[in-house]
Amino acid sequence: MYAVIKTGGKQYCVKEGDVIQVEKLHLAEGQSTVDFTDVLAVNNGSMVVGTPTVEGAVVQGEVLSNGKGKKIVIYKYKSKKDYRRKQGHRQPFTEVKITGIQAGKAE
Repeated sequence: MYAVIKTGGKQYCVKEGDVIQVEKLHLAEGQSTVDFTDVLAVNNGSMVVGTPTVEGAVVQGEVLSNGKGKKIVIYKYKSKKDYRRKQGHRQPFTEVKITGIQAGKAE
């Protein structure tokens, strides 16, 4: 059984036991649980696609940790003008372990 969820403006295909990194959720790590209600599709033998979401479908997860991703470097320059700007960025994320998928009914 797997599901397609939407969180943080991105879509993830998940199944039970997966560990995913999503955009930062403001939850404490450890015993915090999170419910993803924006379930776009569920496959439990037959595919159920929502319009736009599947009614009553919920994906449960457990927050493992919060952190920052790998540093990316933004470097701007203009040739022959002595203009150079260097900037770094680390995107915050939340690591979530999927603990359960409850399939609902299509709208």
